[in-house]
Amino acid sequence: MTDDVIDDRALVARAADGSEAAFRSLYRAYVRPVYWIAYGLVQDEADAEDVAQETFVVAWRKIPKLTLEGTSLLPWLATVCRLQAQNRLRSRRRHGTTAELDERIPALVDVENQVVEAETVAAILGAVEGLGDLDREIFRLCAAEGYGYQAAADSLGVSHGTVRNRLSRIRSRVRATAMETETP
Repeated sequence: MTDDVIDDRALVARAADGSEAAFRSLYRAYVRPVYWIAYGLVQDEADAEDVAQETFVVAWRKIPKLTLEGTSLLPWLATVCRLQAQNRLRSRRRHGTTAELDERIPALVDVENQVVEAETVAAILGAVEGLGDLDREIFRLCAAEGYGYQAAADSLGVSHGTVRNRLSRIRSRVRATAMETETP
């Protein structure tokens, strides 16, 4: 990553003003984490893809009124994703688990891309597992469960600044790990 990376607040502000390029940048930055959050909740690849897409549709509609509390959009997206996953699971229960196959699903699967993504996720999970207990909890609360800095700090009995600073270091470490696995 370069030092001139635009933070999420600037991208959110531009997207709120209608910039599709800014929203695309946010999408590219967070589509994978949102997918894996969704997959963890719905335990089905197709449903996870749908939930991830629904999350970004909601984001596009709501971003003009969004006030980003931290420097990352991921906690907010994780919250939206959880709500979309809950809707998907309720729908699944209402309509049964034996839904008919959708004939529009492509027959070809990009196996290489799936392997690269699986390796990236495994590397990220490994990086998170290598963190200390407090850092793992901060990551879980903020990145996976969508807590804000203060809510996470209150939950863990630490200061707001501790959560903010540690999460910044954790994100840098996870991004570096992800970049290493994506580089050929």
